[in-house]
Amino acid sequence: MLKAIDVHAHPSTRAAAKSMLKYQKALMQYYQKRELSDEEVLAISKTEEDMAQDFVDAGVKGIIVAWDAETNTGQPATSNDYVARLTSDYPQAFVGGFACVDPWKGEMAIKEAERSIKELKLMGVKFQQSAQAFFPNDRRFYPLWEKCVELKAPVMFHTGTTGLGAGMPGGLGIHLKYTRPIPYIDDVAADFPELLIIACHPSWPWQDEMIAVLIHKSNVVMELSGWSPKYFSPALKKELHGRLQDRAMFGSDYPMIPHQKLFDAYASEGYRDDILEKIFLTNAQRILGIRI
Repeated sequence: MLKAIDVHAHPSTRAAAKSMLKYQKALMQYYQKRELSDEEVLAISKTEEDMAQDFVDAGVKGIIVAWDAETNTGQPATSNDYVARLTSDYPQAFVGGFACVDPWKGEMAIKEAERSIKELKLMGVKFQQSAQAFFPNDRRFYPLWEKCVELKAPVMFHTGTTGLGAGMPGGLGIHLKYTRPIPYIDDVAADFPELLIIACHPSWPWQDEMIAVLIHKSNVVMELSGWSPKYFSPALKKELHGRLQDRAMFGSDYPMIPHQKLFDAYASEGYRDDILEKIFLTNAQRILGIRI
């Protein structure tokens, strides 16, 4: 039985680990207290088959996201072609994928967004502004949002803090300022009312700002990945029981948090069954037009 649609999952494979190597090592050092070499990090990566089986075993259909922050980080991309191939090869595990383009690549980024939607049949485009070092409301990037509107492609914007560089000196050069909801995402939502914006993660420490944007802008929704629901702010918990119950989607940030651990945490928070059904399944189906 399908328990959930996971709208925000990353590949846990060797190909993806190569793109995130220095950040993967830092994540393991900070969160797991494990200091691993480059080869050790790559060695514990999963095969594509094993990764897909994680989703099947959990009763989850995932949306896999690509990665490209090459201009700012110097790290290679997890390509949109690779993500598209995963969704094609493992339909039992994945319901779709989101492209990622590096906005600093200018016209190339716009063309890649178009190729990813039209040719690769990916669902939308994901951005991680802290890693890519850009403000979404910088008008230099407005042609990219115009193209996404033309393509009817939703965009994902990272919000709040990030695990990338967490606990490291200088945060490995990652700046948190880029992922504040107001004004950066709010401006784009106001200037592009036809653009569906998915705010990634619960937006801490700006959860109240994100709630305000969600309530004010009907073209903005959120997904809840990367955090156990027990750590959601009281305001967010209240709104998920009320005004945001139709505007929030389940995400895991796989492989960071196991699906079953999240299911258990939601169950312990006392959400009504009808609200959990919306968050886990029906909101994503309606918002993203998913048919299963």
